[in-house]
Order: sequence, then C-alpha cells, then structure tokens
Amino acid sequence: MAALDLEFTRSQFPAFTAISCSAHAFFENAGGSYPCTQVISRLTRFYTERKVQPYHAFPASAAGGAEMDEARSRLAALCGVAPEELSFGPSTSANTFVLAEAVRQWLKGQDAAIVVTDQDHEANSGVWRRLAAEGVELREWQVDPTTGSLDPEDLRGLLADGKVRLVAFPHCSNVIAEINDVAAISAIVREAGARSVVDGVSYAPHGFPDFHALGCDVYLFSAYKTYGPHQGIMLISAAFGAELPGQGHFFNQGVLYKRHTPAGPDHAQVAACAGMADYIELQAAHHGIGGTVLGQAQGVHRLMRDQEITVIAPLLDYLSGRNDLRLIGPRRAGDRAPTVAVQLQGAAEPVAAALGRRGIACGGGDFYAVRPLRALGIDPAQGVLRLSAAHYTSADEVARLIRAIDAEL
Repeated sequence: MAALDLEFTRSQFPAFTAISCSAHAFFENAGGSYPCTQVISRLTRFYTERKVQPYHAFPASAAGGAEMDEARSRLAALCGVAPEELSFGPSTSANTFVLAEAVRQWLKGQDAAIVVTDQDHEANSGVWRRLAAEGVELREWQVDPTTGSLDPEDLRGLLADGKVRLVAFPHCSNVIAEINDVAAISAIVREAGARSVVDGVSYAPHGFPDFHALGCDVYLFSAYKTYGPHQGIMLISAAFGAELPGQGHFFNQGVLYKRHTPAGPDHAQVAACAGMADYIELQAAHHGIGGTVLGQAQGVHRLMRDQEITVIAPLLDYLSGRNDLRLIGPRRAGDRAPTVAVQLQGAAEPVAAALGRRGIACGGGDFYAVRPLRALGIDPAQGVLRLSAAHYTSADEVARLIRAIDAEL
C-alpha cells in the first residue's frame, strides 16, 4: 500500500489555508480535529436548504431526512454495523450518561458488580462510578503507576467470582495514549459473562473502528474528533441494545437507534456526518484502496496510522532523551496514539501559552483525565503539556514543535 498523500490530505481541510489557523502548527487534535471540507459543505447546505423539520413530504423536509438517514447508514457501513446499531447524541459524555442510566435500571435489585479503570477520561468513568450509590459494587482496574498501562491479568482477577456484569475501559487514554488490545480484553470480558463498553474517543480519530472485529458490546466516539461536527456516536450491538431498558420516548422503543436517544438529534449535524464518510471514501479512491466500504475504511485506517507513526516518532525520541521532563506512556510510536503528554517541572499551562506565542497550538492542563494523572503521581493542578497530532500532521510541523520546545524548556 502506498504512503498517505499528505499534500492531497491537507487540501481537504480548509483550516490549513484559513488566516486564523494557518499561522500555527496544530497540536491540539486530541481536543478536536479540524473538520474536512466535505462536512463543512454538507452542514452549510443543510442550514441553507434543509433547515426544516425533517421527514415530511415537502421537498426540503424530505431531503433533510434523507441526508440524516444517509449519514447513519454510511457511517454504519464504515464501522461494520447495521444502521440501527449506530446512534447519534449531543456528545460522547451525554451518550455515556444515558447508557449508564439504562445500565442502572438493568442491574437494579441484582447482586452485581461493574469494573472501571483509572486510565479513563472522566466521560467513561464518572457515570459508572456513580452507580455505586445505587448498590452496584464498583471494582477498579488500576494502571501501573509508572507506565500507566493496564494489565489484562489484573482484569481476570477482578472477574473471577462471576459477579461482574459490565466492564468499561478506553481504547486508549487521552493522556497516556497506549493502545489497549480491545479485541483481547473484550474476549476476556465475554468469557466471564459480562458486557464491554469501550471509550474510543481518543482512538477513533486515528482510524474508524471495525466494531465486530473488536468484539465489544458498545463503542463510543466523537464526530468532532473524527473530522466532523460536534456529535457523539454510539455503536451498540442489537442484542445488548434490546436487553437494556430503553431511555427514549415509549413509542420509539422498537427502533434501536432511537431507543437510547432521549432527546431529538441535531438534524444538521447528523446530516453533515455523512461528510466523514465522503472523506474516508475519497481517501480510499485516491490511494487505490478497493473492496467493501468496511475494507476501504480499514485500509485508510492503516494509511493514517502509518503516517502518524512515522511523523510522531522523532518527537518521542526527542522527549525521551530529555531528563528534565517525564514522557507519559509508551516510547514506541507504534504502541500509542499520536497524543503525547509530558509532565514538566512546573505547571503546564504557562508553557503551552509560551509555545502558542512561538506558533504552536497545543494545550496544558488535566484534560478531564484527573484520575489517570493522580494514578501516575501527577498533580492535576500542575497538569501535563499535551501535544497531539493527526494523520494530516507534517514532519515539518513536528520539527517546528521540537525547536519551539527547545527554546522554551
């Protein structure tokens, strides 16, 4: 397979030529990626030509509903699920909140336990932990305090007595960034008779999930971090979705993608999500990747990861060679997402601001990852400097980042 055509790729993102963005090398991708032109065009068209209640017979309404359906069916195909197994919501945090409410009702009156990790961003941690107030036993799968890694053998111990009904864990952390083996972990969970809920927010920007290959019951990610609008996306297996008590209107209980959606979706943003599928399919066509839609998506996934690994490796080598900071997570680029967090000798936010003045867009703080930072012995008030890349990040931008760090630290 040929390497990712970076010039072609960057041409699909208007931000790279926008005056407000182009002056900085963008290393805040983990907070939200740039939207691709296909999404922007679809969103503009919807607000211009379709901004009416959808699914009525008159032309603008019918077109709006058709575009919303298109987004669901095409994104579902990219992830290898049936269209009804994909739900939209206002954010991943909101989708997880609703899911946890369903699980609360599902476990009511049972002598049951759930497992959470201290590697997670708070969206896939806090909502589950609050179930302890409802009598659900909470068990924590803890990271190694030095490396931040999760050991699957520790999970086996937590599952040994057969009480655990659900395990929530991340595909990768938004600060540790190590890629967890979702398929292997999900198999362990399934063997124990439990369900698995995976937070894919920090991984999906680097390749859309093949849901059935991962083997989990729920996979959650955010469109605004995968080159799209501000929507949360939930993939939930039909079996588990039907087993959980519905959270939507009573008359929608028979429709899986509405069953766990208590509020009406943002019509325009849902429709614009089809632009994410446009982008992936355009990349596949440009790079000669054929086959099924899922096969094309996974081919583009590999292209994106190869590009990210190549580009981020020099930054990891540089940071690993310094003894005045602590690089969080794996040293090898192939073992992690290109989200690079470092602990400094002082507070991170002032350093991020200083790098901003040198043309580097990045962030400093706790990034809602208070629990993993504490598990690693890092004061969340001091935070970490986070430098996050995507497949459109160039080697020149990484070199520029390294020079800026050299000048400030």
